[in-house]
Amino acid sequence: MSAIPRETVKSRLETVIALARLLERVESGPVAISADQYQALVRQLQIALGQELPDDALQAVLGAHPAAAELYENLHYAQSGLSRSSLDRSVGSEMLASQLIARAARR
Repeated sequence: MSAIPRETVKSRLETVIALARLLERVESGPVAISADQYQALVRQLQIALGQELPDDALQAVLGAHPAAAELYENLHYAQSGLSRSSLDRSVGSEMLASQLIARAARR
């Protein structure tokens, strides 16, 4: 990562945090917004997550905001797969899906 002016990093992080908090509130239910507003929020967060940020700060934000972490993981799926998901959970999901498919095929 190249050197980013301190104020720029601070501003970018504040934006990511604010959008991540808002997405978390919307996802958890107490804040109701329209589909268009939800899509606009997600687009803004996608843009903010695409900015150059220090990795440790980004990981801290994503660790504190599961909805933003899921969005981030989906944005980077082609490069890194489910890199933020627990391996045990991913393997367990795959095994369950295989069992369900096998069960359905027997019927």
